[in-house]
Amino acid sequence: MSNRHLARTMAMQALYEWDFRGGEGKGIDEIVQFVRTEFAPDFEDGGYVERQVKAVVEHREKLDELLNQHAPNWTVDTMTLIDRNVLRLGVYELKFDESIPSIVAINEAIELGKTFGGDASGKFVNGVLGAVYKADVEAGVKKPIDIEMEKKKADKDKKAVEKVEPAA
Repeated sequence: MSNRHLARTMAMQALYEWDFRGGEGKGIDEIVQFVRTEFAPDFEDGGYVERQVKAVVEHREKLDELLNQHAPNWTVDTMTLIDRNVLRLGVYELKFDESIPSIVAINEAIELGKTFGGDASGKFVNGVLGAVYKADVEAGVKKPIDIEMEKKKADKDKKAVEKVEPAA
């Protein structure tokens, strides 16, 4: 398991416990510390887990609004605790964390859903995050890191074509 995937797993576990306890802001630091102690006491992530958890808690209302908007036939209140918190973390990383490429945010959330959720969680997470991403693309909204990644891919593809095509 990669370091970032482990950190995301820990963040999701902390968010799950926080939500299970009623979603109050109090105690989030203690929950994060408990998750660290139980699952990876010597793991150093540069503060990633704390940043992500606190950001999700801070943006919860907006995240839930986006989930309610893009989850067909579901509301945040009717989602399972796991799916709801995987999606909150995924939407936060997709929409608000400028350091994480959209495709990474989506793929990581799908993996968390498959690992911790029910049989259909991976597909559900994929559908909801795909709808959020599609709405952004249709609105012309792109994260700078996504634009940078597209440019790198285009440059790489161009170089590959140049290698294959003989010079005239």
